[in-house]
Amino acid sequence: MAKKVLVVDDDPDMRNAITIILESQDYKIITAQDGVEALASLRAEQPDLMILDLLMPNMDGFAVLKTLQDGRWSKYRETPILILSSVREDASRRRYELETALELNVDDYIEKPVSPDILIQRVNNLLKDKGD
Repeated sequence: MAKKVLVVDDDPDMRNAITIILESQDYKIITAQDGVEALASLRAEQPDLMILDLLMPNMDGFAVLKTLQDGRWSKYRETPILILSSVREDASRRRYELETALELNVDDYIEKPVSPDILIQRVNNLLKDKGD
């Protein structure tokens, strides 16, 4: 059974590139263009991993992470989250902590641009940790 990966990014070129890279590894890809779609897809599809951009219109990745802290979303807490953003990790961690007083609790963080090999390696590692 192919693992499902939810790719959340407002840039259609980025969504397409990630989809092509991960489909080459036999992952099933679901995409969302903002946080609102991401949360709906998380509920509907129950992916094995979410790749989340931070800077998006409507509802950004920070708001998605904050929403997932809510008890009503607790059944999705085990879903690994890989941040893929052009924001440097230390800057986004600081912003998140200032806004929410919570630590940016994600499983991995990659700065854009990312090479396909690195992306595949990180996704494989997160899904391997999740078990089969």
